[in-house]
Amino acid sequence: MLDSIKNAKERWGGVHQIIDRWLNERQEVIVLFCAINGLQPYAPKDTPVPVKIQAFCQVLMDYCSAGHFEIYEQLVKEAQDFNDGSVAMIKEIYPQLEEITAVCVSFNDKYDTPEHCQQKISQLDADLSRLGELLEERFDLEDKLIENLHNAHKELVA
Repeated sequence: MLDSIKNAKERWGGVHQIIDRWLNERQEVIVLFCAINGLQPYAPKDTPVPVKIQAFCQVLMDYCSAGHFEIYEQLVKEAQDFNDGSVAMIKEIYPQLEEITAVCVSFNDKYDTPEHCQQKISQLDADLSRLGELLEERFDLEDKLIENLHNAHKELVA
């Protein structure tokens, strides 16, 4: 996962400030995901597990929201402005992104309070495993969207 963020930043970093900020949020999602993956439920010297999980959930929701309400909208507008057929690709990918977002929201809802975290801590490893797979799929889909639209339009903008 960390390699994908490095590659994405190298390919699209600086293209749009909003994408740069979003890719930084993606990196934060990955770092926090790794920090909570495999946590021991009761590690007294560390930050309490529910606090770590809730920090992850907050960044995850911020990342998903930015994707849906900023990045994807911007990419759709760009595709419509250039009217080069890239809207079809967005229509193909967007439903998959929506499904993954629904899983992210469900994860957040499941672990949104310290009480919920304590009640459902036994399910955390399985939930993180599924979420990790879906996040990797999401990052690949998002990279495809950005790469195809950016590459298709960069010569037209220059």
